[in-house]
Amino acid sequence: MEGLIIVLICFPFLSAFLLSIFKNDKIRQAVTYISSIALIGMAVTFAVKYFTSGKSGLSFFTETEIIDYGMIGVEAFLMVLVTVLSFKYKQYYAAVLSIAQSVLIFWYELGGKAPHQLINKIYIDQLTVIMVLIVAVIGTLITVYACGYMKDYHNHHKEFKDRRKYFFSLLYVFLGAMFGLVLSNSLIWIYFFWEITSVVSFLLIGYTRTAEAIHNCFRALWMNLLGGCGFAVAIVFAGIKFNITDMQSLILCDGNIVIVPIILLSFAALTKSAQLPFSKWLLGAMVAPTPSSALLHSATMVKAGVYLLLRLAPVLAGTYAGTMVSLIGGFTFLVMSMLAITVSDGKKVLAYSTISNLGLITACAGIGLEETVWAGIFLLIFHAVSKSLLFQTVGAIENATGSRDIETMHGLVRRHPYLAWTLVIGIAGMFLAPFGMLISKWAALKAFIDSGSVVMILFVCFGSATTLFYWMKWMATVLASKTNDVKAKNTTSANQWVSILIHSVFMVLLCFLFPFISSQVIIPYIHNVFNNAYQVISNDNIIIMMIMLIAIFVIPAVSWVSARHSKYKKVARYINGVNAGDQMNYIDSMGEKRRFFLANWYMEDIFGEKKLWNPSVIISILLIITFMVISIGGAF
Repeated sequence: MEGLIIVLICFPFLSAFLLSIFKNDKIRQAVTYISSIALIGMAVTFAVKYFTSGKSGLSFFTETEIIDYGMIGVEAFLMVLVTVLSFKYKQYYAAVLSIAQSVLIFWYELGGKAPHQLINKIYIDQLTVIMVLIVAVIGTLITVYACGYMKDYHNHHKEFKDRRKYFFSLLYVFLGAMFGLVLSNSLIWIYFFWEITSVVSFLLIGYTRTAEAIHNCFRALWMNLLGGCGFAVAIVFAGIKFNITDMQSLILCDGNIVIVPIILLSFAALTKSAQLPFSKWLLGAMVAPTPSSALLHSATMVKAGVYLLLRLAPVLAGTYAGTMVSLIGGFTFLVMSMLAITVSDGKKVLAYSTISNLGLITACAGIGLEETVWAGIFLLIFHAVSKSLLFQTVGAIENATGSRDIETMHGLVRRHPYLAWTLVIGIAGMFLAPFGMLISKWAALKAFIDSGSVVMILFVCFGSATTLFYWMKWMATVLASKTNDVKAKNTTSANQWVSILIHSVFMVLLCFLFPFISSQVIIPYIHNVFNNAYQVISNDNIIIMMIMLIAIFVIPAVSWVSARHSKYKKVARYINGVNAGDQMNYIDSMGEKRRFFLANWYMEDIFGEKKLWNPSVIISILLIITFMVISIGGAF
């Protein structure tokens, strides 16, 4: 198992090196496919070995002095890289944050301040296995999708320099860092891989090197470095004050005693998962090509933040840190759901939706009960698959039609039927029963009711209502069509279809596997962490869910077959006036021929970004400052 862990972490870095060398498309594609198949195979083997071991937690590696010094060297390199780029683009604040946290960690590790104790640097349990599978499967499929997408991207965008070697190399560095992060138990190791993801996301967002890309990538960098500073202070404080240097020891403590490192780690996680007031960096990430957006929004980066919070959930329960996390998460869930209604850019809707759903996972972790952790983990799984599918499909639609605006997707079901149906599957996965996002939200709402948190109940109810609104209007737009809509030529490459179709299959399979994953993976994890677990979803509800799953495919199929063989007369549509006979025009009350059109209502004048953003940022800043002052002040 130790050898497999080493290979799992190191192999993506080797792939990154190879991809940085070869410029030829065929060689790049071959390396990508081989690397993807190898990583998925290793991740599945890793999962099988864990579950057949019969143990709930496995620990590895204690003597790692050489590796620790190597990490210090890489940390110094990252600090220099960030500093040089910050001075080059005159973004000096990013350099200050990078230097501050790196110097603090160097002082702690090299200055004899870190406790001299042997700890297991790697820890594996059910949550680790879930994250490894998400990163391996979803992450590598995104790289396969990128093989076709990036070729089309540069064919359409001649103004950008073709730096695909650099781009693919960064994707695999990202995957390697995520493997290292979720497998690590040592706080220093987690911090090391955490910082790699921050720097690589900064480089990916700035890929095109336009003025907008540079601005957005530095905003992402300084926000994540701010969280990194909180992480660094938490490590130093936990080590010097409590003699704690690993995650498992930390979460076994009384949360009110170790409140300072806990709330600082929570702060770092809020920045990484783009919660208010730090949401702008993830919205700005859309300037990057779609594969990096999919990677940042679904399988990696933001998932690192909520993963850390789910790890900390047992020690967050009943503390000021937990209250801060749950309130910020619930507030973000509601505000971002409302803002998603007000935009027509498909990628921006997905970005708002990502931040919103991460807010709900954050809120679940902050409450820290068995039910909320169960719901949070399921939200994490379904969101990873669904959001990756949606980003990739929208990217393919943009390449095929030249637009990602929702208003241009009328009739997509006729023009590009396969892309339309994969988009519908992804959207259904986000809000329709029996797909897991809705079931998980129901479980979260039940848990908030059980906990007596009235504010969280309101956040979830109103946030879920607005979620329904923006997903339904998008789905209806895609499925609406006109008689003059004709099937267009398929321009989506085979590489893109491989990833999109596999994602679609996974989305459906997860619904069938929902009961198995719950009983065999998540409930045992909750039992190990809380020493108490029970069936959150009853068997009767599971049976109802399976019936709904079958019906959601059978009813449309029966309706389609019936319509094909129907002998009923087809009539012209009623369009608020006399139909002109072509299904596209009508005669108004003045006898004039007018063309009708469909358009969604975005309500931007009611609660658009200009009205909601600044107040939301101010409220969230006040919440964070208040709880951090109370927590840290009480500790001293």
